[in-house]
Amino acid sequence: MECFALLSASRRHNVLNMSQKLPAPGGKSRNELTLPEAWSQEIRESRTRLGLSRSEFASNLGYSTRQLVRWETGATAPKQPVLESIRRLAHGAPSLGTVDTGKSTFTFVDLFAGIGGLRKGFEAVGGNCIFTSEWDNKCLETYRANFGADHPIVNTDIAQVPPAAIPRHDLLLAGFPCQPFSLAGVSKNNSLGRPHGFACNTRGTLFFEVEKILRFHRPKAFLLENVKNLLSHDHGKTWAVIRHVLREDLGYEIHTRVIDASPYVPQRRQRIFIVGFREPTTFDWTNLSIPARSYWPTLASVLHPEDGTERPELPYTDDQGRVSAKYVLSDHLWEYLQNYAAKHREKGNGFGFGLFGPEDVARTLSARYYKDGSEILIRRDSGNPRRLTPRECARLLGFDSLLGSDSAGQERFQIRVSDMQAYKQFGNSVVVPVIRAIAKLMKPFLLDQPATGPQFGLELLEVRL
Repeated sequence: MECFALLSASRRHNVLNMSQKLPAPGGKSRNELTLPEAWSQEIRESRTRLGLSRSEFASNLGYSTRQLVRWETGATAPKQPVLESIRRLAHGAPSLGTVDTGKSTFTFVDLFAGIGGLRKGFEAVGGNCIFTSEWDNKCLETYRANFGADHPIVNTDIAQVPPAAIPRHDLLLAGFPCQPFSLAGVSKNNSLGRPHGFACNTRGTLFFEVEKILRFHRPKAFLLENVKNLLSHDHGKTWAVIRHVLREDLGYEIHTRVIDASPYVPQRRQRIFIVGFREPTTFDWTNLSIPARSYWPTLASVLHPEDGTERPELPYTDDQGRVSAKYVLSDHLWEYLQNYAAKHREKGNGFGFGLFGPEDVARTLSARYYKDGSEILIRRDSGNPRRLTPRECARLLGFDSLLGSDSAGQERFQIRVSDMQAYKQFGNSVVVPVIRAIAKLMKPFLLDQPATGPQFGLELLEVRL
């Protein structure tokens, strides 16, 4: 943990010393200026060096001319990240123009995109995705099948993508990898003697890549998503670092809430959502739209009805709409799961399978579902239980509309990968209706604030911080 703090501090020191040592006006040396005077002088000199008027300079920064005047006269002091944006502009970071947003109301980038759950929620309220990053080829296969490729999609480690390669945007979305912080991931890594959290160098440190992009672009807002255990991981130290970086280092106003998906889909799935705004807002989680208890769905809205009312979909159903026999557990697997559960009951442990019917709400679907399906098994009228089909998983995560809803029967979410890959992808995804509700809550505040940050595109691959 300490090594990350040192790295962050070192990086901040380098950024703060990017400006040239220029003589101060009025015969004062730089050392004789107060901090507000030094800042106002630096801002004036930066604008003069670029040959821009106040209105032009303010436009590049994404702030009003009136605000710039207050900074230049020393009436108010800019936040440190704003100074960093000014220094980047003054030292060769060009402005490439605004991204064409068409009829959209705001632009966003989709980092650690998975199969597009965050994107699907924010497009529903008018957002325009202008950049996607996802390293998993199979996830991208599903992503492209459903969203096409109308903008840059980077299929590599986000750590290898310079912030300058990401276009200017209003909103940053990132469901940064949760396995290093999840209860299952921590338990597994502990048992194998492996590091977890920030100590997991391959995944746990990716939060700092998000920090790097936020620091560089200064978007109006962000939404980060992770497992609930992020709050308690390493006795709260991990969350303390993240909160300090977002609030103190980057200067964002942050709002955090753990949300259970069961009011929206028939699945108990708790995730932490971190909303951040560059400027002060009246954002309030209590205004989140949550369905009334009487409208909470059950698994009947997800499961294939098998009564001829649903259009058949091979290979998930047969040509009569009945669930394919391959999803029914074998005698050997069903016996093993029952014996395993009985053994742990005797020891007083809660380990075992979950057996559900149409009237129930399921456990959390995990990425390991492809192994044996034990966390969500579906009762049958006779014989062994079965797994969910990938189509049912798509409904359980809200990628497809629930059966019986007003939008049921609309175009299905495209699943072109194997069952194993589909289970992994849905198990790692967000619940789309939850994201849509958050997007509706954030949208008014996205429209109130002008975008800021350098307007860079993919051609600027040599700019480094």
